[in-house]
Amino acid sequence: MPLLLRSPAELSAWRSSCDAPELHLVPTMGGLHHGHGAMIAAAAELARPAKSPVLVSVFVNPLQFGPAEDYGRYPRQLDQDAALAQAAGATALWAPSVDQIYPHGLEGSTRLSPPAALVSQLCGPSRPGHFDGVCTVVARLLALSQPSHLHLGEKDWQQLQVLRRLVDDLQWPLQVVPFPTQREPDGLPCSSRNTYLSPAQRQQVSALPATLQQAQQLVASGQTLWAGLQPQLLALLQDHHLEVEYLQLVDPHRLQPLDSVPGLALVAASVRCGHARLIDHRLLMTRLPILAIDGPAGAGKSTVTRQVAAALGLTFLDTGAMYRAVTWLLQQRQLPPTSGEALDQLLADLDLRFVPAAQGEQRVLVNGEDVTRAIRTAEVTAGVSAVAALPAVRLALTGQQQLLGKRGGLVAEGRDIGTAVFPDAELKIFLTATVAERARRRAADLEQRGLPVPALAQLEQEIAERDHKDSTRAVAPLQQAEDAVELLSDGLSIDEVVQRILTLFRERVPVEALSANA
Repeated sequence: MPLLLRSPAELSAWRSSCDAPELHLVPTMGGLHHGHGAMIAAAAELARPAKSPVLVSVFVNPLQFGPAEDYGRYPRQLDQDAALAQAAGATALWAPSVDQIYPHGLEGSTRLSPPAALVSQLCGPSRPGHFDGVCTVVARLLALSQPSHLHLGEKDWQQLQVLRRLVDDLQWPLQVVPFPTQREPDGLPCSSRNTYLSPAQRQQVSALPATLQQAQQLVASGQTLWAGLQPQLLALLQDHHLEVEYLQLVDPHRLQPLDSVPGLALVAASVRCGHARLIDHRLLMTRLPILAIDGPAGAGKSTVTRQVAAALGLTFLDTGAMYRAVTWLLQQRQLPPTSGEALDQLLADLDLRFVPAAQGEQRVLVNGEDVTRAIRTAEVTAGVSAVAALPAVRLALTGQQQLLGKRGGLVAEGRDIGTAVFPDAELKIFLTATVAERARRRAADLEQRGLPVPALAQLEQEIAERDHKDSTRAVAPLQQAEDAVELLSDGLSIDEVVQRILTLFRERVPVEALSANA
């Protein structure tokens, strides 16, 4: 059995004894099942490299139960919970009492409330005060345990968004780590409340995940309007005599209603069957997620994008290499970077391909010729901005990029990728660095490639001039998308930049969305 902590004093003493700067917290209300076990195991795996402890809390929070809800009946099985937590890799189990979490009593305790917009839909209207209770108890748990990582399940999707906002608004120095929904063999999400169901009710309520799965199939067939989808799904639930509390299509992050399925949407439902109230959701996707990384020249977009794509198992789309390839071809044919019949013919005949290479790299082929190294020369760098500004070039290459983006599953970089090419990307990053920092990086890159290295002052001037050209051009100028996250990389290693982007991506995109069968 893992170490059992009861009082705040025991927790504090244990925390002080842990010879590790980080702590992974998995908060639960007990009644642990194999879904909890999988999340604890994932937390333990993430904690292992730094030898960080994993703390599992068990606390049935009275503040998040309404008067007619199941607070009294909720499963309490501490010995079983401890055994499961230990088997999954927990270091300690923390089981505080109500008076330890709320020393001034339930009525005398300060309470926190989430933004109204996050609780105006889904479970919010039918469970008034529920999310106040969730925010209040999690704030207390975090204050007492001081974790570096907070592990939360995607099964309670609305709760996850509420708590992410809580952490962000209060600027707690911790990382929220989502964990995908775990399901039983019949498709029902793992839940402590599943124990309320009789065998007959269990068979009856299996219509809930089946109906939401049907929503995915309908969207895949081209039915994306909610006005057409909702009656079909509602009828399926009612045919199984389930009491439907809500059935909604919402934006996964804002949790506001949608009229149709864009790139990514959430269909969620709550039903009652006997004494059980059960929730479930599915992601509806017309394509896989897209991450767009924009920013000025020399900010490290290509290197970072390549590593992020590899970490997420998504396709790396090097749009910058596409413009460099056209620039190289114009220079090889000694054609000026101007519009005309010669350019139109060159683009019409262009055969541009990316071929996977070792260690996640890509080879760039132009009309069958490997130009991977050739497109990185100083001559190409000096000329690419003028070529990229040509309307015919941008039209041709943007069309190719958007065609690749129809299925999604891309991590794409470029200096208009988030504004002109993929304005509907799930996450947009504007990666930048000071001119001095970019010049230093450019010099190091040229030296590593065995190419001539100009003076830093010259590189700074060239970069500043290119920034000006890119930001003032008439066609797709360099600019930060309104909904992009700016990331200044000065003083950060490549690994640090990559980790920050991965964290942001996992906040915006459910783990389940990385699979076409989410």
